[in-house]
Amino acid sequence: MTEPSYLQTTRAGDDAIAVPYEEFARDDLANKPFDAAMLAAFAHVVRAGGGGLVAEVGTGPGRVAAHLHGLGLDVFGVDLSPEMVALARRTYPGLRFVEGQMAELDLADGALAGLVAWYSVIHTPPELVPTVLAEFHRVLAPGGHALLAFQVGDEPLHLSEAFDREIALDFHRWQPDRMTALLADAGLDVRATLVREAEPTERTPQAYLLARKAADGQGEGAGAAS
Repeated sequence: MTEPSYLQTTRAGDDAIAVPYEEFARDDLANKPFDAAMLAAFAHVVRAGGGGLVAEVGTGPGRVAAHLHGLGLDVFGVDLSPEMVALARRTYPGLRFVEGQMAELDLADGALAGLVAWYSVIHTPPELVPTVLAEFHRVLAPGGHALLAFQVGDEPLHLSEAFDREIALDFHRWQPDRMTALLADAGLDVRATLVREAEPTERTPQAYLLARKAADGQGEGAGAAS
């Protein structure tokens, strides 16, 4: 089967910028308290639910997976880019990082207590995002949680150069209510939403959605919990 072109361009772009991106983002969470707070909330609800395996999909150089590990989670990382995976393995040798794509995760149904997509659905064409979210639902156990981060907006951004390297990366921005509706359609009920203003290095506000797959015997509702 022919691989979709967006996967090829995303992999090539991430391979090209792996090292300079890791240097740029290395201390990101230390300087973004709201981001860290959402990750802490995610770790709390996963632990409160009894814990279990957590995947960070689109892990890049692995800093978010390492942060979650420091918060007490049994976490591993998945990324499309071989260069990003190799870099994450070198930087965090005590953690597991594997190559893979988020729409076809090599996991059994219900294998995960939690899943984090930290600025990783942004490279997926909008019409394919429901397929990705359905895959998230499949691999989450009943009662499992998902955390998504993305840029807020309506128009995509295309970059042909970054860190002095030629790339061809598309960044798809989302309105939080639209992503909330898609998560609900996939059976993931949003329990908390955070939108913060852009930092000096960012172009747009940033959004964070914490969602939950219904436990066995419970219904799944659309929209954010009050």
